[in-house]
Amino acid sequence: MTQQFHDTTLSGQALDQIFRAARTYNGWLDKPVSEAQIHAIYELMKMGPTSANMQPARLVWVTSDDAKEKLAQLCSDANKDKVRAAPVTVIIGYDIDFHEELPWLFPHTDAKSWFEGNEAGRKEGAARNSALQGAYLIIAARALGLDCGPMSGVDLDGVTKEFFADQPRHRADWICSIGYGDPTTVHDRSPRPDFDKFNRIG
Repeated sequence: MTQQFHDTTLSGQALDQIFRAARTYNGWLDKPVSEAQIHAIYELMKMGPTSANMQPARLVWVTSDDAKEKLAQLCSDANKDKVRAAPVTVIIGYDIDFHEELPWLFPHTDAKSWFEGNEAGRKEGAARNSALQGAYLIIAARALGLDCGPMSGVDLDGVTKEFFADQPRHRADWICSIGYGDPTTVHDRSPRPDFDKFNRIG
């Protein structure tokens, strides 16, 4: 029996929207992002692969004026107004004790036992895989017609204390504003290397 292959490559327009024409925005149009859109981003993001389906990312979606101001005060001067103006800024954090959820997230085997008694290993795995999930978040938001402004200029210890105070095993890692970007706030695109610069095929 001959297996049939189908071309499932996304359209050029879709690839432009997600990658080639997408930009990092520094300012935002006065246009809201709904809770339904926030849920839609997460429903796509969660489908991206993580090690043993650990899903370590813990997200806080900052939308109220009060929460925005609290977050802005923990940002570098260059990022304060970005957070204030964005419809939503999501805090991407991770749970050091993600392994407690593995019995239902990865029921095929006793994956929880792989991480018990190894907090350093859990921190490493949680940081790496939550960063992956943050990348999936950006792709999901762009795929849904939204723009992103990821930022690392933030007091992470302060964000952890302010926004994860009720979850002492959670740690903030970075933040990303989401909305409809103001095209006048985009810088010229920085260089992107050709394949041969940083790649080898063995």
